[in-house]
Amino acid sequence: MAALEAFDFILFGGSGDLAMRKLLPALYYRHRDSSAHAAWRIVGTGRQPLSREEYLALALENCRLYVPVKDFSDSAWAAFAQRLDYLRLDANQEQDYQGLVEKLKDAGSRVRVFYLATAPSLFAGICASLGRAGLVTPDSRVVLEKPLGRDLASARRINEDVGAVFAEHQIFRIDHYLGKETVQNLIALRFGNVLFEPLWNRSWVHDVQITIAETVGVEGRGEFYDSTGALRDMVQNHLLQLLCIVAMEPPASIDADTMRDEKLKVLRALKPITGEDVAARTVRGQYRAGAIGHKPVPGYLEEEGIPAGSRTETFVAIKAELGNWRWAGVPFYLRTGKRMQDRLAEIVINFRGVPHPMLRASSGESASNRLVISLQPDEGLRLDLMAKVPGEGMHLQPIQLDVALSETYRTRQWDAYERLIMDVIHGKLTLFMRRDELDAAWLWLEPILNAWERGGQPLKSYPAGTWGPTASSALIARDGHAWREES
Repeated sequence: MAALEAFDFILFGGSGDLAMRKLLPALYYRHRDSSAHAAWRIVGTGRQPLSREEYLALALENCRLYVPVKDFSDSAWAAFAQRLDYLRLDANQEQDYQGLVEKLKDAGSRVRVFYLATAPSLFAGICASLGRAGLVTPDSRVVLEKPLGRDLASARRINEDVGAVFAEHQIFRIDHYLGKETVQNLIALRFGNVLFEPLWNRSWVHDVQITIAETVGVEGRGEFYDSTGALRDMVQNHLLQLLCIVAMEPPASIDADTMRDEKLKVLRALKPITGEDVAARTVRGQYRAGAIGHKPVPGYLEEEGIPAGSRTETFVAIKAELGNWRWAGVPFYLRTGKRMQDRLAEIVINFRGVPHPMLRASSGESASNRLVISLQPDEGLRLDLMAKVPGEGMHLQPIQLDVALSETYRTRQWDAYERLIMDVIHGKLTLFMRRDELDAAWLWLEPILNAWERGGQPLKSYPAGTWGPTASSALIARDGHAWREES
């Protein structure tokens, strides 16, 4: 990797879970693989009264945990650690920002990144304090982690407050799914090849399924999760952004605003789900005690930090539709949940069957083609085709053409945060949400949230270690479809 320009990376929430699990390992990799980085400086901030040595010890402990042994070396860590510093800073205390002023007073005109790995309720106050302390320069950027608000009104308030300090081109609303290698390959697949584009429309696509399934529970984040839920935590950002990339029109270029203009058109084309449609087209669930593999796990209400009788959903399934020429009549099924059978993130494009089935498939197998874009745990592409069974007669069976990215390129795949952090430093906005995108996503989701809060959709229970409530299967089965693992 080429040398980067000089930058300061100020990490609010510097001792938190996201910083230790994702951000510092991503920065370690980029530092390790860069040709020159004498002007890097990374400052973690937090309320904990840690010395620099204590912070380095904490960072080392976690990087050893989250960076594979084969990728970790003492010499690479020692060089990286020289760039690390720590500042005790309470985000709510105005006077604490003077310590940051002192840290950065010799920075000159270099790039300055403020990464807010904190609760969204702190975003406005942090940005206002940074502005009053004179820390925001023309070369500054601010990174906002999701979920950005609880509804349209709160999201708009945050954007107004942050926008009073930072210009729109300085604001990076991060969704780490957009940094995944396979999502980048989906863009390449669609717009770098002529093969699929003639088929990428209502005439040839039967349905689209987007699934993000987790085997974990709330992982010690019970208080946060219970105030958020799966719809806000996963659908409002990850799932809708993936839907946009699948459904968007070919942009004129990969320029940031050109790409984001096309995504915005998709969000605005989503048909509203209101009134009785909420019950018919959405499923909300909550896991109860069960087993992941052979390991018993508690139900959501038994998790630490979850109040008795909580009605927060841990599972969501939605049938979405787009009101435009390309996709009219094609259902987009969105699904996400915790404590599910497997850890899985994938996009499935089910194509229509052949117009005249003159060849018979053996064993009742479907003769339809399918494209599976796998995001996790393994990144890759798979195309399901029909082929002749060897031997007498003309009988068909499905075969798979697989592309495993790790095997194809034989190189370590960048983590999503590595790519996105580098894009922030370089000022590239293409993979980050624009303010009007965020508004459009909340406008579509808010009627569902409101209906659920009025009790318009019962909470379905499902055992941990399954694929969610049976109502999710029924939702898709009413249209004659099935989730991929059920078909």
